Amino acid sequence: MKAKRILAALLGGIMMLSMAACSNDGKNEGSSAGSSQAGEETADSLTIWAWDDTFNVAAAKTAIKYYAEKEPDVKVNVVSMAQDDIIQKLNAALSTGTYDGLPNITLIEDYRIQNFLTSYPGEIKELTGSVDPSKFADYKLKFMTDVDKIYGVPFDSGVTALFYRTDILEEAGYQEDDMEDLTWEKYIEIGKAVKEKTGKAMLTLDPSDIGQIRIMMQSAGEWYVKEDGETVNIKDNQALKDAVAIYKEMVDSGISKQVADWDSFVGAFQKGEVATVPSGCWIASSIRAAEDQNGKWAVAPIPRLGNNEKSVNSSNLGGASWYVLENVKGADTAVKFLAETFASNDDLMNDLVSEISLVSTLKSAGELENYKKENEFFGGQKVFEDFADWTEQIPAVNYGLHTYAVEDIMTEAVQSIVKGADMEKTLQNAQSQAEAAVG
Repeated sequence: MKAKRILAALLGGIMMLSMAACSNDGKNEGSSAGSSQAGEETADSLTIWAWDDTFNVAAAKTAIKYYAEKEPDVKVNVVSMAQDDIIQKLNAALSTGTYDGLPNITLIEDYRIQNFLTSYPGEIKELTGSVDPSKFADYKLKFMTDVDKIYGVPFDSGVTALFYRTDILEEAGYQEDDMEDLTWEKYIEIGKAVKEKTGKAMLTLDPSDIGQIRIMMQSAGEWYVKEDGETVNIKDNQALKDAVAIYKEMVDSGISKQVADWDSFVGAFQKGEVATVPSGCWIASSIRAAEDQNGKWAVAPIPRLGNNEKSVNSSNLGGASWYVLENVKGADTAVKFLAETFASNDDLMNDLVSEISLVSTLKSAGELENYKKENEFFGGQKVFEDFADWTEQIPAVNYGLHTYAVEDIMTEAVQSIVKGADMEKTLQNAQSQAEAAVG
């Protein structure tokens, strides 16, 4: 057990890359709970750790207001910090069994939770009986359940969508109907026409971030690891091969604009330099920040891999969920807080649509009032209702323990293939490297 905890701490050090959309420096939004004492289950104060003041932290604050109406004597504080800091602090504490200063509830990115559940058994509290998994999108449960046991409360959907400029597409000769039920092959064809007729790139690509590969791969129900979450799945992964081939064609065809970081990615579409943004639904707030483009955007389902019969027009990018630390004082109170807020409260979810543009993974969310409202910025489209529908279609995969460690290797492999390296040999080499790194 001790060896496993030490290994987890080391793995935590190599898992510090995080998606720019899901990371944000933060600050303390309240005092921490008192010293932790294993075995003491209830408390009159709770502490929550989360990142991103405008999204996750804001959601927690709204949940606290709801909970205060029922339990006014329970004080709940939110500590805002960067996601990387949360991961580092959790790994350091749980690997040594030191609980002082830890929160009762913490947000953990979906790509990372398997590492905690596997490496620190008994540290994440089981929520079976307090959380009804049937109320949530199936894909979101895959990595937080063990047989009939559930260990987290699913939060935001990272459902992907194809955001596109209707005016630029119309200039190239395409209407909204042409953007529905797309394959990535057809998308590239449209991109060539857009580039030729308007001079605009179709999308941005960042060589250091292969989120597009993740989107395409999950649309076919595959990941960097097999169903067991541990066996590396690269060299014989057909969905991955198809995704890399599409990625290479996006570069070779000239339809993509290369960017180097988050700011240049956002700047490209806010300045009108690209016609589309295929990404997670969370990018909607950054698109809407360009007020001069009001009414010029629409949203369609993400394209699918045309040469892969398993691929569908739905996928995921990012997302996180809420977890209770078993051995921190107040575990039972923390479970009750989550059960009465994020695990079941439709009114809370409805408010968070307008407050932070949340796309919830509660199945009931699509029926809420604010999901059914027309969105002026997106041409009157009921975008949140569409996001809710597409969320239910996301293929479920096991993200496993080592998404970022494997992706470090895959990022180099993809760029080598883009530059002309043989795909089969390169992926075989990446398989061997990944097995050595995480085996």
